[in-house]
Amino acid sequence: MTLYNGDSATIIPTLDRVTLTITDPPYGNDTDYADHEDSVDNLAGLIESVVKPAIALADRALITPGAANIAMYPKPKWTLAWITPAGAGSGPWGFCCWQPILAYGSDPYLAAGMGRRPDILQITESAESNGHPCPKPLGVWEKIIGRGSVNTDDVLFDPFCGSGTTLVAAKAMGYHAIGIELSEKYCEITAKRLGQGSLFEVLAS
Repeated sequence: MTLYNGDSATIIPTLDRVTLTITDPPYGNDTDYADHEDSVDNLAGLIESVVKPAIALADRALITPGAANIAMYPKPKWTLAWITPAGAGSGPWGFCCWQPILAYGSDPYLAAGMGRRPDILQITESAESNGHPCPKPLGVWEKIIGRGSVNTDDVLFDPFCGSGTTLVAAKAMGYHAIGIELSEKYCEITAKRLGQGSLFEVLAS
């Protein structure tokens, strides 16, 4: 695993091409992050400076943008859905029972001649409490990785690494992943979840 503590906008141009960008950006809904003001204006800036370059860096991308500000993102090739029938919060039109997954590039199963797969993932799982305000459930993220890749030789990339769920899931599944996270606090959480003694050991690996 490779983890950078820094600004994705400056680090992405230094990276080699990857296979799959998979990420859960800030939603622009005023979540209390350690080193980021989660406003709609700042989300617009992140889409231009980080999301678009992260999509261009990869053969394909799967992005969970939340529902409220989905129209701010570049037009995807398709929109998949993570469905939670029991609901996961409340929105302006009732209980929130799904999250969009914006898909860019070609379906890896069709590209590999492996046939079609559903464009929904129906999973109910709660995320662990780990010190990050909105971590994604590990099992859900493994399923999304498995929908976006058919080969563990693929290199995964997450420019909004947060508490490191992408890297933890990738390690469990046998992938190599690259993550970037602005907050040193969240990088330390990632290091512990990966079983590293400290952040600096992760950065050096």
